Amino acid sequence: MNTVAEESFSNVRTVKAFGSEEIEIKRFSEGNKVVYDAGARKARYQALLSFLTSIILYGSMIGVIVIARYLYEDNKISVGEVASFAYFMLMLVFNFMMLSMVFGNVASIMGAADKICELMQHEPAIKSRGGDTISGETNGSLEIKNVHFHYPGKEDTPILNGVSFSVDNTKNRVVALCGTSGCGKSSIISLLERFYDPTQGQVLFNGRDIKELDPAWYHS
Repeated sequence: MNTVAEESFSNVRTVKAFGSEEIEIKRFSEGNKVVYDAGARKARYQALLSFLTSIILYGSMIGVIVIARYLYEDNKISVGEVASFAYFMLMLVFNFMMLSMVFGNVASIMGAADKICELMQHEPAIKSRGGDTISGETNGSLEIKNVHFHYPGKEDTPILNGVSFSVDNTKNRVVALCGTSGCGKSSIISLLERFYDPTQGQVLFNGRDIKELDPAWYHS
């Protein structure tokens, strides 16, 4: 939810330019509903726990008072013994309350740790390490070979359809990608930098598919 709001406000000119206010409001509403549902579930569980705790605590105190009354009338216990028992019971209840707080904190820590472990164990589609390197001097040739591409979150919106071209450094020259806005210029650069992998086709560096190369070495 915070991410959607930050993106919308930081790019408000773009949102206004494309008349996307309703779309951004819908995105924020969807994220807000997720947070609301999670908060509502938490509130219900907390209310149930508080209800049960109160019933057990005050019910047991009423039971103790009733039983102590009958025992006192039968001269089996004294008022001092009743007071001492009530004092020790309150201390015991206080310790259990502290213990429940500790268990609540432990549960929160475990929930946060679970998310961290999930993030640490996530296997990215494009790993930042591992792969081959090209020994010796590289000639810097790049080739886009019959590349098709769409962004992971927009599979129904193709960006590149069978694009092919090659660039080398045999001559001193400047090569420019030209075209209208949205035609795929930045996407081609992202593919060359291997921020994404093409849906079909190959991106070649020195005649090698960059999927086979160590990203750290390739970027260097």
